[in-house]
Amino acid sequence: MRALVTGGTGFIGSHVVRALLDRGYRVRALVRPGSDRANLAGLEVEFVEGDVRDFRSVQAAVQGCSLVFHVAALYSFWVRPRTLIDEVNVEGTRNVLQAAFEAGVERVVHTSSVAALGLRPDGRPADETVRPSPNTLIGDYKRSKFLAQEVALDFARRGLPVVVVNPSFPVGPGDRKPTPTGQVILDFLRGRMPAYVDGGLNVVAVEDVGVGHVLAAERGKPGELYILGGENLSMREFFQILADVSGQPAPRIRLPAAPLLPLAYLSAGWATLTGKVPRLTPDTARMARHRMFYDPGKAIRELGLPQTPARAALRQAVEWFRENGYVTSPRGEY
Repeated sequence: MRALVTGGTGFIGSHVVRALLDRGYRVRALVRPGSDRANLAGLEVEFVEGDVRDFRSVQAAVQGCSLVFHVAALYSFWVRPRTLIDEVNVEGTRNVLQAAFEAGVERVVHTSSVAALGLRPDGRPADETVRPSPNTLIGDYKRSKFLAQEVALDFARRGLPVVVVNPSFPVGPGDRKPTPTGQVILDFLRGRMPAYVDGGLNVVAVEDVGVGHVLAAERGKPGELYILGGENLSMREFFQILADVSGQPAPRIRLPAAPLLPLAYLSAGWATLTGKVPRLTPDTARMARHRMFYDPGKAIRELGLPQTPARAALRQAVEWFRENGYVTSPRGEY
């Protein structure tokens, strides 16, 4: 059985490809011309060039595939021009699902995000039933992932057998860009994280997310959402684990979230003038005050989602960044 993976060269996508190959599937990857294919080096993958924004190239890529994994997305809290994130995340999703619908594929797995879900006011981990609110649907990225998820659910109502997965904050090998979560790990390893804000996040091994996609295709119910998550950690716990596995000291100073917002606007203004990507954006400053905790119980029960301990996943991330030259010494200098 042949499976198409959009975004197959990316962080999550490359682990979806590996999970498919491990289970005996034939894999075709839709890749943009000139994209970095290092994450798939040495693997038996058929590459087809195209772009999710180009419907004709997506149509051609889907032909002959029984399964489609739509993983491609812009995962960034600073995209310029801002219209690009909707072109890729929303309209790109519409193109892929329309092509899959017309081709009559057996199953589609759409990679959404916990960014498209809400948070519980009392701080308890949110599940797939918690809808986002204006207070939690912060910024262009989260809005685009929510809208893309709505597109996927609409196709499910029209009869396309699409399953939606919502990864939390994956960490591990292959985070080449890196993702925003990977950048936090890198900043810590480079000694640029002297303090932290008392938020929180759900850490999941990226290998588990890759396997979770395949399990969603094999066992998931069309029209359903599945959180592909792991352990909920406060930022203090997150940095303490990083300190333990890296040998570097954890930040001791806890900052209030309120002063971050004016600093973020200054950082964004400077980035607009210089063309650089800011380390702190207004969106990330607003998110920092939330404990983004999620409950992956449904995916564990219904899909058999594996649960690698966060400590092991973070250790792998640290080792991969060091081995691949992102951090040039054991103590984190860069």
